[in-house]
Amino acid sequence: MSTSKKHQTFCTQSMTGKSVTSLPGIGKANGGRLQDHGTGSATQVLGHYLVNGGSQPQFQSWLKENSGANSKHSADCYNSLREWSNNNL
Repeated sequence: MSTSKKHQTFCTQSMTGKSVTSLPGIGKANGGRLQDHGTGSATQVLGHYLVNGGSQPQFQSWLKENSGANSKHSADCYNSLREWSNNNL
C-alpha cells in the first residue's frame, strides 16, 4: 500500500493537540463538517475508531455520515488510525 506524506507524518507523531484536519483523508471541508458535529480533534476521531473496535465498515460509515467523506478519504483516515494504533497502543 502506498501512503501519502500526510499519512507517514501522522503515524509517527503524537496526536495530542492535533486538529481533525491533521488526519489523512480529512481536509478543510470534511474537517469542518466533523467540527459541526462536535468532533474537532484527532483524538476524538481515534475515540470513534476505538469504540467501533477498529471495524473498518463501522468506522467508515460513521465518518461518511458525519463528514461527507467519500470511500477513498474514509479509507485513508481508517488506515492511518489503524497504523497509528498499532504503533502506539
